[in-house]
Parts: sequence; structure tokens; C-alpha cells
Amino acid sequence: MKKRLMLLIYIGMCMLLATACAPQDEENNGMDYDQTKKMVVDILKTDEGKKAVEAIMKDPSVRQDILMDQNAIKDTISQTLVSDKGMEFWKKAMDDPKFAESFAKSLEKENKTVIKQLMKDPEYQGMLQDVLKDPAMEKEVLTVLKSKEYRTYLQKIMTETFDSPLYQSKIQDILLKAAEETQGGQKQSSDDSGSSSAGSDSGGEQQQQ
Repeated sequence: MKKRLMLLIYIGMCMLLATACAPQDEENNGMDYDQTKKMVVDILKTDEGKKAVEAIMKDPSVRQDILMDQNAIKDTISQTLVSDKGMEFWKKAMDDPKFAESFAKSLEKENKTVIKQLMKDPEYQGMLQDVLKDPAMEKEVLTVLKSKEYRTYLQKIMTETFDSPLYQSKIQDILLKAAEETQGGQKQSSDDSGSSSAGSDSGGEQQQQ
């Protein structure tokens, strides 16, 4: 049953490509293409169709063909992205806040890796220093630091940090260590004072004798 379904999907895809590429009458070709497309889509939506596609993708020969075509796929995607239609699509897509947020989250890990690598690059460090030394940039940074939004954000970060159990534990360790060092210093000072007092008393007794 699975083999027959896989064969049916394969034949449907071939028909889909054939009807799309064949130089037939425009009206008849549109009907044949739509019908074939609907049939293939309906099959792929079924559980049997999904399983058949999974089985096809597990086929070593199919996977090898996909690997061999990776360069062609990359070239096609690159050409599409830099095309006028591609640039227009990305411009419209980035205007959607939800899409922009999802896209940024998907690249967050890669962006962090790139930034870490750039921070170790002497050439990038020099460029960054030049940018920060620019008077216009300094003015912008100062404006941001003085803004109400930044202060609110900073206050939020500080509150979250102080509320963190890990931070509270570190602060507690530091305070305990400081208290122990203070007590140790006071004890040492007391011992030194006691020794000096005992020495003075002993000297006075000897003089009286």
C-alpha cells in the first residue's frame, strides 16, 4: 500500500511538472495544472501521504541527490534574495513586527556567535573604537544614557539582578566574608592591646620591687 502511494505521489509530481512546462493551450493547461496540483496536495495532506514523503526522504538515493543539489539550491536562494522582488518581499516582511521578532529570535544564537568572533578581531576593534570616538556618536550615546527610557530599562535590569537568587547568594557570601575579616581584625587588635597592657604591668611591678 505504501509503495503504491509513493508511486502515485511521484507520478502526480511528474504530471505537475509536465503540465506546467508543456506548451499546450493556455486554458486547458491551466485546468490540467490546477486539477493535478489539487490532487497532489490532497494526497500530501493525508497521513499516508505524509508517511510516504518521510519514506521518500529516508531513501539514500534521494538524500544523495539533495546533497548533490545543495550548491544549486544555495545559488537559487541567493539570486532570489538579491533580486528586486526578493528585496521587496523582505522589506514588507520586516515591516511586520511579529515576523521581525520571530526572525530576530531565530538568528539570535548565530548573531551572538558572530559578535563574539568580531570582538576578537583587531580590525573590528579598531573600527568600533573609531566609531565610539566620533563626536556625533558620543552625543548620541549620551542622549540615550540620559533618556527616561534607558533609565527605566536600567532600573528594571538592576531590580531583576537584585531579585536573582544567584546574585543574592553571592552578595551574602561577600558580606559574610567581609564580616569574618572584620571580626578577625578586631580580635587581633584586642590581643595586641592585651599583650601591651600585660607588658606594662609587669614592668611596673619590677620597678616597685
